[in-house]
Amino acid sequence: MDILITVIIGGVVGWAASLVMKTDAQMGIIANVIVGIVGSALGFWLAGTLGLAGGAIVRWIVAVVGAMLLIWILKLLNVFK
Repeated sequence: MDILITVIIGGVVGWAASLVMKTDAQMGIIANVIVGIVGSALGFWLAGTLGLAGGAIVRWIVAVVGAMLLIWILKLLNVFK
């Protein structure tokens, strides 16, 4: 059950980040899920490194910002044009 929840939340986070970064048309559902999960991990790692903590809303924001950072890195590597 935890894996299913992770996939669903990863998809939502990846989709939200792709909308903000204007890569939604280039990304499918699988890419959204992967970017959401990996980007969330990146965001939480950075937030922990900086000593940031917060409630549920802050965690969603950190997850989306982490996914946005991952998309930005992928754009630099010319994965998205």
